[in-house]
Amino acid sequence: MKHSKPGFVFLILLVSTVVIALISTFYGAVEISFSEMASCFQKLLFTGETLNLNENIFLELRLPRVILCLGVGGILALGGTLMQALFRNPIVEPGLVGTSSGAAFGAAFFLVLGATYHLNSNSYSLPIAAFLGAILSTFMVFFLAQTKHGSSIVTILLVGVAVNALFLSGIGIFAYIARDPQARSITFWSLGTLSGANWESAILVAVVFIVGLLFSLRLSKELNALMLGEEEASYIGVNVNRLKIKTLLVNVLMVATATAFVGVISFIGLIIPHLLRLILGSNNRFLIINSALLGGLFLCLADLLARTLFSPAELPIGIVTSFVGVPVFIYLLRSKNYFFK
Repeated sequence: MKHSKPGFVFLILLVSTVVIALISTFYGAVEISFSEMASCFQKLLFTGETLNLNENIFLELRLPRVILCLGVGGILALGGTLMQALFRNPIVEPGLVGTSSGAAFGAAFFLVLGATYHLNSNSYSLPIAAFLGAILSTFMVFFLAQTKHGSSIVTILLVGVAVNALFLSGIGIFAYIARDPQARSITFWSLGTLSGANWESAILVAVVFIVGLLFSLRLSKELNALMLGEEEASYIGVNVNRLKIKTLLVNVLMVATATAFVGVISFIGLIIPHLLRLILGSNNRFLIINSALLGGLFLCLADLLARTLFSPAELPIGIVTSFVGVPVFIYLLRSKNYFFK
C-alpha cells in the first residue's frame, strides 16, 4: 500500500480538527452563534460587561468541554500508539495493562462506599478515586509480570488480561450491591461522560496531554528501533527494559488522568493509531503527532453526536464511540486478515 505524505495528512487533520471543534462549540441543546462567541471574548477582554445566557453557556460549558474532548481524545490515541509500538501489535489498546478497568473499579468503589460513608465532600473525590484505581491496577500488572529474568512483553500482555478480568469482576460486585442511583452512576461512568467538563478538568487534561505528547515524541526514535525486535534494538544501543518502563509510565499517567475525569471511553486508542498506520506507515514520530490530532477530532465529533442525536437528552460518549469503532475495527481486521481467512 502506498503511504500518504505525513505533512499533508497533518495539515488536513489540523484544519479538520479546528472545523469540528468550532461546529461542536456552535451546536447543542442551545445553538450559539459566532457573533455571540466573539461578543463573549470582547466583554471579557475589553469592556467587562456582564455576559448574557448564551455567552455564559459558551464560556462555562461548551468551550471547556471541547478542550476536554480534544485533550482526552488525543491522550487515548497517543496511548494506543505507544502501546501498539511497544507490543509491536496493531490491535493493542491503551487500557491493556489494566489502566481503564482499574479506573472504573476505583470509581465504582467510591460511588458505592463514598455515598455510604458520606465521602462526597469534594468534586475531585471521584476523579482521584478513579486515578488511584488506575495506578493500583497498573502496578499490579508490573509487579505480577516481573520474573527473575525481568518482564517480557508477552508476560505483561497476559498478566494485563488477567488483571483486567479481576477488576471488572470487582466492578460487577459493586454494581450488584449498589442501590439503584449508585448502580446507574456506575453504569453511566463506565460508558464515559463529558457532562462534568469544567475549566479545572479541561486545563489539567490539556497540560497532561501536551506533556505526554512531548515525552512520546522523545520515545519515538527508540520505538522505531524496537520494531526490529528486542534483541536487535539492544544491539544498536537501545536500553529495551528502560524503554518499556518509560513508555508504560507515560501511557499510564496520561490514560489514568483522562479516564479519571470522563470515565471509560473505548475504541479510540485502538482504531485511531491502527488506521493511521495504514495511511502513514510505521514511523512512530509521524504516528504520534497525527494520532494526537485525529483522536481529539474523533472524540469531538462523537461528543457532538452524543449531545445532538437525542437532544436535549445526552448519550454516554462510550456508546457513540463503540457504534462507530466496532464496524471500523472489524473492517480493519478483515482487510488485514488478522482473524478472518
